[in-house]
Amino acid sequence: MKVKVGIIGAGGYGGCGAIEILSRHPYAEIKCLVDIQDTGRLISEIYPHLKGFCDLPIISPDDPVLENTDLDIVFFATPDGVGQSEAKRWLKRGVRIIDYSGDFRFNDPETYKSYAERIGKKEPHKSPELLKKAVYGLPELHREKIKKASIVGNPGCFAISCILGLAPAVKYKLIEFESIICDSKTGVSGAGKKPSPNFHYPARYDSMNAYKVAAHQHVFEIEKELSRLANKELKITFTPHVVPMCRGILSTIYANLKEGFTLDDVFDAYREFYKNERFIRLFEPGTLLQTAYVRGSNFCNICMEFDKRTRKLIILTAIDNLVKGQAGNAVQNMNIMFGIDEDAGLLFSGNYP
Repeated sequence: MKVKVGIIGAGGYGGCGAIEILSRHPYAEIKCLVDIQDTGRLISEIYPHLKGFCDLPIISPDDPVLENTDLDIVFFATPDGVGQSEAKRWLKRGVRIIDYSGDFRFNDPETYKSYAERIGKKEPHKSPELLKKAVYGLPELHREKIKKASIVGNPGCFAISCILGLAPAVKYKLIEFESIICDSKTGVSGAGKKPSPNFHYPARYDSMNAYKVAAHQHVFEIEKELSRLANKELKITFTPHVVPMCRGILSTIYANLKEGFTLDDVFDAYREFYKNERFIRLFEPGTLLQTAYVRGSNFCNICMEFDKRTRKLIILTAIDNLVKGQAGNAVQNMNIMFGIDEDAGLLFSGNYP
């Protein structure tokens, strides 16, 4: 018995990433690919590396065949606004949903409103009654709720890198919360497939820049999850940068270590917190953490240092923004939802440490 999957937004990077993983998944079968562009074309014509692995055609969202396709789950690899407009249609059919956008990352309309304003959307949520049913899809923190969820809001890539880097330190109150600063660098693929002048090759080559300074939407997710762990409202400083590489996120996180704690205490706390997590890898202080070591994988690599001079704890995390930061995390959520081995389809063979 295989989980029957539909992918909406199949032609984008997030959709392609899901296809790559699900094509080798032992317990899943892709039944349909949906997009508003390239309809009628085989997905392997758009992404030739998929030839022989997935050769399904892309169909439009209003194609009548979609209503008669038997599905267990739908991946919305779509921009903000699509999932919230279409979710009820699928839920009525008993189909579960994983949404890549921010549509279902928050459980109340007001928090969603604050998030939406950051991305320039002024209209209210189109399905606010569904927000209370939605579960934030970070398996390392919400596994039990994800198991029962009908709607999962897949986290933002920056949010995953920062939350996983900070969760144990916040949970065990090892740091001064008001001192948290997150500095993140991402590859160009984080902007998605649609071309734009700022991400044209000549604009990106040999150049990097900060963007959405003090205005990035992922900060709401980070603060929400850290506040839940701390049992108090937290505010953080978060600055993203885009760097001239294709994929990967490296986050450098700073916070004041509380008096009485050492780096050994911190490392022990992280080891305990993540002891059963398949996709968290802790590295000893002094490790040279590189995005290349997670490329194509669903791992989050973490290491830390302590600056005795300033009492700053420095935490570094590395993820692939298109896998653990997107499609891989979504498949991990799907595995949990259907009682499948959590790492099914997500392990790989390669020359990675």
